[in-house]
Amino acid sequence: MSSTAQTLASKRINSLLDENSFVEIGGYVTARNTDFNLSEKETPADGVITGYGVIDGSLVYVYSQDASVLNGSIGEMHAKKIANLYDLAMKTGAPIIGLLDCAGLRLQEATDALNAFGEIYTKQVMASGVIPQITGIFGTCGGGLAVVPALTDFTFMEDTKGRLFVNSPNALEGNEISKCDTSSAAYQSEHAGLVDVLGSEEEILGQMRTLVSMLPSNFEDNSSYVDCTDDLNRICPELENCVGDTSIALSQIADNQEFFEVKAAYAKDMVTGFIRLNGATVGCVANRSEVYNQEGEKTETFENVLSARGCKKAAEFVKFCDAFEIPVLTLTNVKGYKATKCSESNMARNAAELTNAFISATVPKVNIVIGEAFGSAYLTMNSKSTGADMVFAWPNAQIGMMDAKLAAKIMYADADAATINEKAAEYAMLQSSALSAAKRGYVDTIIEAEDTRKYVIGAFEMLFTKREDRPSKKHGTV
Repeated sequence: MSSTAQTLASKRINSLLDENSFVEIGGYVTARNTDFNLSEKETPADGVITGYGVIDGSLVYVYSQDASVLNGSIGEMHAKKIANLYDLAMKTGAPIIGLLDCAGLRLQEATDALNAFGEIYTKQVMASGVIPQITGIFGTCGGGLAVVPALTDFTFMEDTKGRLFVNSPNALEGNEISKCDTSSAAYQSEHAGLVDVLGSEEEILGQMRTLVSMLPSNFEDNSSYVDCTDDLNRICPELENCVGDTSIALSQIADNQEFFEVKAAYAKDMVTGFIRLNGATVGCVANRSEVYNQEGEKTETFENVLSARGCKKAAEFVKFCDAFEIPVLTLTNVKGYKATKCSESNMARNAAELTNAFISATVPKVNIVIGEAFGSAYLTMNSKSTGADMVFAWPNAQIGMMDAKLAAKIMYADADAATINEKAAEYAMLQSSALSAAKRGYVDTIIEAEDTRKYVIGAFEMLFTKREDRPSKKHGTV
């Protein structure tokens, strides 16, 4: 049990962890610096509570900044406590969670604080891909501190009081906060794509618990399983109607129909998140062309094409899954690339990043073609030739170079409409159908949509012992 007084920082920890499980480390640490009368001010725990506890019985390390102590500003000892917590987390192979509420670096401690803050960056980079890192933003997270959540794997943000920025909105040329609040939770989730989950303080603490329960404790841990209480052979009769909104499709496939979506507000044409299949965590990437709300009303529509933002979102997610040995499931419905000036500036680079992420990943990878799969956009979405271990297709799926009618128009440019239609039908049968792809070995099995769950579970069970070597090198450059 912690002996820490019930500050807001400690209440957040107690809400996050299992009841009475928190043990504080460094509770008596205070600031060392005496410049600018700092010694005359009380700095309990130097403004950050650090320690460990459990979530659903699993060990986690937590630090929570206390805004009641010098506005939660980061001094030398404050930063060293966090760095020490990272050392313990790395030694024991357990996730680390930071609850941020901070005014920035402590000016009275200047270079001592700056140097210690740099040590936090270093610990974060060293921990990347070794243990899961999660941050929650409950107050101000500005300047150099904004790099901290960007260096972690998942970021949660309180949707009214949370503020995240490198430069404040009023410091941006031609902007002030009433025009565009670039520090708001909405901006950081919808436009910057840095925030994974928004909500009230209570909601995001609960969501953090859910996410931690789905993740392995470290990159060598393969025990993130739970007993499956769902029917492994459950039929999903409505799945074929979910081609547009694949977040709904993934929830139907999942054990107990539970899907944890990340970055839901960013690049909505691409869905990323976690499900369980037969009790094991699986990372999911899916193209989306429609969004439905909880009342079943369609709220947004998109072309089924790859956007630059969607590729970036998916690439980061696939890299995380590969680092922590989480299998990847892909639902593919894509016919090309988004053709806008804004997207074009990063399209090739981000598509390359996603292609690289899928090809480089050595975890089990299963792809289901649920609609269209045309051209190099399909290759970017985890095709057989770019790394998928198993490829399934629904009967009406189309796989090929391009839409059959467009191909016919190109090949028979001077033909009449009747000839174009005839040749398009012939092209679709010979070159673009799921059957033609299966005959060439590019699709392993054609399955009925309603049987998707049992086939995917079977494929991942078969691939459970997969081992795959890669060329020896320091690291890639994409």
